[in-house]
Amino acid sequence: MIDETREDRLIETFATLADTLVAGYDVVELLQTLVESCAGLFDIAAAGILLADENGELEVVASTSEASRLVEVMQLSARAGPCVECFITGSVVSLTDVEDSPLAWRRFRDCAREQGFAAVHAIPLRLRETTIGALNLLSTVPGALRQQDVRAAQALADVATIGILQERTLRESNSVREQLTIALNSRVLIEQAKGVISHSRGVSMEDAFALLRNHARSNHLLLSQVAQGLVDQTLVI
Repeated sequence: MIDETREDRLIETFATLADTLVAGYDVVELLQTLVESCAGLFDIAAAGILLADENGELEVVASTSEASRLVEVMQLSARAGPCVECFITGSVVSLTDVEDSPLAWRRFRDCAREQGFAAVHAIPLRLRETTIGALNLLSTVPGALRQQDVRAAQALADVATIGILQERTLRESNSVREQLTIALNSRVLIEQAKGVISHSRGVSMEDAFALLRNHARSNHLLLSQVAQGLVDQTLVI
């Protein structure tokens, strides 16, 4: 029964991601759905996504917790870690025990340890030879992911990548860059809006994001639209 329930959730996740292959979808919402789905489907504690901007620089676009976001930000600051390596090579990078990190990854190791993570598995967001980011799965205990979980995570990442780089965005030479830039700019607004809500409501950043997302869904608005209104002080939730 457990396997059937998990299989149903996996099918539902694929269906949700496939729904983004239409006009008007929200890239940030797509990626947030992906990380939250992975956290529920696989034997992990948290998940996050790094996406490359028009200059090839990685940015944190989605995460399931502040702890996972901090680990990803540290990797970007140090320019070293499994997720950065995954993006550079376009291949899955599994670090089954952060204590086994190479010397060049020591800042990542220390941050992961401090945030309670013991293993990280990085899955590339890629389309053929193009890698645009990495899906990062974090565990609080050492160990490898099951091979079928790695395959399922890669398939989910592939569908999400197609959702970003679908054919309709490739009709003009700069469309891919524009799409990624929109996603990254939206995330900056969302982080600012989270801070506004956290300060005004006296809640955690995770709870602030939940309030932001619920308001967007309830009012059929894009996350970026709600975030812009909060930052501009033209909206109160």
